Amino acid sequence: MAIIVDKIQKKRDIALSCKNLFVNNSINNLTISQVAKTAGVGKGTIYEYFNNKEEIVFEIVNILMKEYNEKKELKIENALSSKEKIKVFFHFFYTVDEEDLRKIYKEFIAISLANPDSQMMQFHSQCSEKYFQWFKNIIQEGINRGELIPKALQLSRGLYVLGEGMFLESEVTNSIGNIKEEFDIFFDTLFELIEVKK
Repeated sequence: MAIIVDKIQKKRDIALSCKNLFVNNSINNLTISQVAKTAGVGKGTIYEYFNNKEEIVFEIVNILMKEYNEKKELKIENALSSKEKIKVFFHFFYTVDEEDLRKIYKEFIAISLANPDSQMMQFHSQCSEKYFQWFKNIIQEGINRGELIPKALQLSRGLYVLGEGMFLESEVTNSIGNIKEEFDIFFDTLFELIEVKK
């Protein structure tokens, strides 16, 4: 009797088995043979599920971001104030817990910029819009609870993009020594302007 393979799960298993390989090495320095060896499969099996190494990185990012979002949502729900919620929202960019995901995410960004692929661009667009709406909702909830001034909502797009920009700046130029400290200073100062004065 033939063995039925769950192709979606197999694809996921191959990608996740290579996570540490991609975390510890640049994609440019890896071969499909190394990837196959790490996954414990033949090169032909890799090509059965992926066209190239970039697609493996894309699959890893997809899986890890879903898992990360579940943890992040819980942390945001448990945060007591709008200020805390916003800081938790940006934890991804500097917490030790997410270091591996950040490394994979940087590879994914580099791949997307170097070789734009419609599927990857669509994924980026969907993620960006989802995160922006999530961030905007945090601000709106703060306004509804009387913690933030109504005009704070008008800053949501700029603040969201600024957070991403600070991360990219710190990664590309190393000009931000302690990104957590920079985020804290920025948001502590911002909240002096947008918090409702008691």
